[in-house]
Formats: sequence, C-alpha cells, structure tokens
Amino acid sequence: MTATTLSTGSAPRQAFERMSQALAGRDFRIWFLGQLTSASGGLAQGVALSWLILQTTGNALWLTALTACTFGPTLLFGAWAGALVDRHDRRKLLLITQGVLLAVGLSFSLLSALGGLRLWVMLALTACSGLVGAVDAPARQVFVVDLVGQDAVASAVGLWEVAINGSRVLGPGAAGALLALSGPTLCFLVNGLSYLAPLLVLIRLRPVGAQGPDAVPAARRPRVRAREGLAYARRSPIIRALLPMSAASGLIFSMSLSLPTLASRTLHLGGGGYGALMAAFGIGGLPGALMAASAPVPTPPRVRRLALATVVAILVTAWAPDDALAFAGMAAAGLTSIWFIASANTLAQLRSDPAMRGRVMSLWGMAMTGTLPLTGLAVTAIAQHIGAREGFSVSAVALTAAVLAGWRALGESGAPGVSAVSVEGRAL
Repeated sequence: MTATTLSTGSAPRQAFERMSQALAGRDFRIWFLGQLTSASGGLAQGVALSWLILQTTGNALWLTALTACTFGPTLLFGAWAGALVDRHDRRKLLLITQGVLLAVGLSFSLLSALGGLRLWVMLALTACSGLVGAVDAPARQVFVVDLVGQDAVASAVGLWEVAINGSRVLGPGAAGALLALSGPTLCFLVNGLSYLAPLLVLIRLRPVGAQGPDAVPAARRPRVRAREGLAYARRSPIIRALLPMSAASGLIFSMSLSLPTLASRTLHLGGGGYGALMAAFGIGGLPGALMAASAPVPTPPRVRRLALATVVAILVTAWAPDDALAFAGMAAAGLTSIWFIASANTLAQLRSDPAMRGRVMSLWGMAMTGTLPLTGLAVTAIAQHIGAREGFSVSAVALTAAVLAGWRALGESGAPGVSAVSVEGRAL
C-alpha cells in the first residue's frame, strides 16, 4: 500500500478525531445539549417577533427598532461586559443571565396570551433581553474554553456552530409550524422553557482547570478595564481584520431584517414559507459547522476564501428568479457562512491572549450584533424603499468590503497550532 493511500485513508479518521476532541469531555457534552435547546427557543421567539411586528405595523423599518432593542445594548455596553467576563466566574454569570432570559420568555408568552403584547411592550422586553445578552454572549463563548481547554478550542467552536445550526433548523421550523397553527404565544413559551435545560446543566457543572479567572481567587485577580480590549484589538493586525468581517456577517445572521421582506414581497411566501427559508439556512449550516469542527486549526487565507464563497451564496439567494433556487441559495449560504464564521471565531480566540479573550469575544459580539442598529437601518430602508433583493444583498457587499480591507492581514498563513500571538510579536 502506498504512502498516498495511507494518507488518504487516514484523513477522514483524523478529521473525526479533531471533531470529537471537545466531545471527549463530559461537561462539554452536557453543555452542548443544553445550548441546543436554548438556542432553538431563542430563534423560535425571534422568528415570531419579527413576523408579528411586520404584520402589525406593515413597515419593515420597525424591524430596525426591534434590532436596536436586541443588539443596541451590546454596542453600548459590550466592552464593559467583556471586562466583566474576564474578571468574574463565568458559570455564576451564566446562571444569572440564563435565569433572566427564561423570565423574559415566559413574560412574552403570558402577555401574548392575555392580549397585552403591544408594540412598545415587545420592544421593552426585547431591550431587557438584549441588555442581559450583552454579558451572556461573551460569557458563553469563553465558558466553552473553560470546559475543554486550549487544545480543543477549534473543535469546541465548530461543535458550538453545530448546536447553533441545529437550532436554526429546529427553532424556525417549530416557529413556522406554530405561527401557522396557533400564533406566536407558543413560540414565546417554547423559548422561555428552553432555558430550563442549560440552567440545570450550569447547576451541575463544575469546570476544572479553567484558563480564565475561575482558577484565581477574586482578591488576587488583576483589575481589568474595558478600554484595554479596544487597545489590544487596535494593535493586532489579525483581530483588526476579523472584526469588520464579524460586523458584516452580523447582517447575514440577522435575517429578521431582510428575509421577511424578501419572503413576503418578492417570493410571495407566508409565515410557514419564511420559517422554511430559515430552516434551509440551518440545514445547510449543519455540514458547514461539521467541516469547521473537523478541519485543522484555521488560517487567515482559509477564512478569506470562505468569506468570498459566502458572498457568492448570498447574492445567488438575493437574485434567485424562483423559490427553488432561493431555497437552494439559502442552504448554500448556510454552509459557507457557518464554516466561515466558525473558522474566523476560532482564529480570533486562538490569536488572542487568554487574559484578553473575554474582551476580544465581547468586541466580536459588538461588531457582529452591536452594530446592527446602525447597519440594520440601512438594510431595512433599502428593502422598504428600493427593493427586497437589494436589501438582502447588502450583507454580501459589506462582507466583500471587509475582506478587501483586511486582505493583507488575511493573506498571512501564520504558524498552525499557535495558541495565541501577542501584538508585540511574541508567543503567548
């Protein structure tokens, strides 16, 4: 048997071993399943809210107000939230944030059942969950590293995307069925109850060997400042290149901005069809996440190629002449965009100083979701006044611009397996 044959035969086995690195840990397996349920519930609520607001107001610009309430707190308080995550016990923070999100979901359901879900109430409750989410999102991302350790970060982030994209199938699929059969109340109830599983998981988990502040007594932890994260990102070429790409990809993953208009006004689909388009994105995203989890440590050139592939898939969807091609385009966009964003997220974490990881991930969230109140206004305005296809294409144009801006930094392969690189050029 030749060396080439041996190499070819061992490639699938090596990919499987890389993907299963994180799953070898019991704590991560439990956390993985808990996040699948809560993410599915959150997406079910998001689909119901965006559809309900569009049907209530008849104006796509109100979706921008919903986006501002959801992600505005991340833009305003994200840097502070990252410093909080770097200093405090992530598990305790998550017990608080996930409990509040459960209460908000149940409040949505109760008010909807009682007929008290006015527009201002929806926006107020969404703002509450957005404020909590500013801390919850970076805490969840860094908590994964606490569970699996430095060597399994790529596997864990890829599998995290598997959970998120499994939820993109389960959440919108359930929301589409519930909207068609019984209205939004059950969507909200499903979201509230979905936080029970991760809360039970957090109560049971006791991460050991954490790389963050959990391993250091509070009195001995150095004081952390929000502005240090901004300065760190400014001095790092690769982080500087990745953050604009994160901001552009936020428009892709917040399809409640542009997809309802494309579905209803261009493709002439109802609530069930809108949910099916979201599910198609999730179905495509599952193999993309598996590829990210099984691939070697990502390099900047690979991230750049995946971003450009995502641009093509988005444009195919936006300008599809019929429903069939639109569904196929959404599946392709799911595959490429999830593979891209999981690889970019892994690269950002591995190239960050562990002591700065919470702040870098908070900046990542600020870029991806915190900027949406600003960029989302442009998207919905274009969709409302120019055309749904043009509005859906904005994310592809923005991602292209981000890739071009970071072209030089993303052309450097770097050393595979390096856990982090400081901005001064020394290994961390």
